[in-house]
Amino acid sequence: MEQILFDHEETTRTRHVGFIKGGRRFDFTLTYSQHFLGKTIVTCLQTGRSALLDIHDIHIPDILSSKFGLNDEEARHLAGFLETPLSDRMIHTQY
Repeated sequence: MEQILFDHEETTRTRHVGFIKGGRRFDFTLTYSQHFLGKTIVTCLQTGRSALLDIHDIHIPDILSSKFGLNDEEARHLAGFLETPLSDRMIHTQY
């Protein structure tokens, strides 16, 4: 017998980004939701890996590298990019 833990529907804000840094291409989708305590669903479109992240998470060494299979330099590039969209004031006022 299955037990439904939650079934929640909401309108989200989604941002699709692609950039090249350090000779590597990055393609990500960022989905802003209230459901995950203010964290953003960050999905790598190349690998399909996802993680729930906020601005504090990207400053913890190894989180991005372990979640997305990146080396240290690639993780630093991604953290540098994510700093602006994850600290976006519009996220916090809209959601």
